[in-house]
Amino acid sequence: MQTTQHVLMIRPFNFAFNNQTALSNVFQKATADINPGVIQQKALEEFDTLVEVLKAKGIEVKVVADTMEPAKPDAVFPNNWASFHEDGTVILYPMFAPNRRLEKRSEIIGILRADYKIKNIVDLSGYEFIDRFLEGTGSVVFDHDNSIAYACLSSRTNQELLYILADRLHYEPLWFYAYDTRGVEIYHTNVMMCIAEKFVIICIDAIRDEKQKELVANTIIKTGHELIAISFDQMTKFAGNMLALKNNLGQDLLVMSQTASDSLTVDQKSRMSKYCEMVSVPIPTIETIGGGSVRCMIAEIFLPPK
Repeated sequence: MQTTQHVLMIRPFNFAFNNQTALSNVFQKATADINPGVIQQKALEEFDTLVEVLKAKGIEVKVVADTMEPAKPDAVFPNNWASFHEDGTVILYPMFAPNRRLEKRSEIIGILRADYKIKNIVDLSGYEFIDRFLEGTGSVVFDHDNSIAYACLSSRTNQELLYILADRLHYEPLWFYAYDTRGVEIYHTNVMMCIAEKFVIICIDAIRDEKQKELVANTIIKTGHELIAISFDQMTKFAGNMLALKNNLGQDLLVMSQTASDSLTVDQKSRMSKYCEMVSVPIPTIETIGGGSVRCMIAEIFLPPK
């Protein structure tokens, strides 16, 4: 399945600017002039609104609360530390920031076991001790229908680990390098690329190497997807950080932030809406301070239900 109606979301307790991730995540913006309590409250309101919208659209949302201690400023982004696959496999990923490693809570897996069949847990966390990282579906964007794992290599997306992951899942790895307009390495693949059943949204110009760009573009087209290109400016507005889902009626949805939606052209919206309903929710606090958007807030659950 390329898309699912089952998702995991973590309700944040200590949402804040994460200094440990800021060097490689240029999407984060510090706002020291705002009271931390105000930031937390705004993040909660944005989170709860997104959950309500998803449920109203027919998505099964499993909400788990973050814990008070230890403080985990990025707990709202669970897609980076785990992925949940159709064969019953759970992958746990090595995380760059020490305070993000704390997000991997065994009780969350236990909660999922109550409703889903978990047959195998593959824990790659040990690579954290030798400074090799692969941050879940931030680092890897899966084309599940065609068993391809796309990855933009960076300090937080290691090539060796990509191959290990792809081998475990029996997927074909497809890696490349990508940069923003200032030449800064794009740290996560999912800020520039989103794969739905019938189309792919991608900032293809971020791939500077012409052979790599041609390979990615040709693969997208050969797998039967319409390639919808977004600009660098749209990428900075999280237009690549969307997520395709399927609701309980079998209808296709494309979930995004209001910032991302507002950045799209009429033509882009027309092309996307041929295939799905576009759903947008404002999450300015989480986007600005956390440096991640709607896709990062949602961990898809492909595990077989009990």
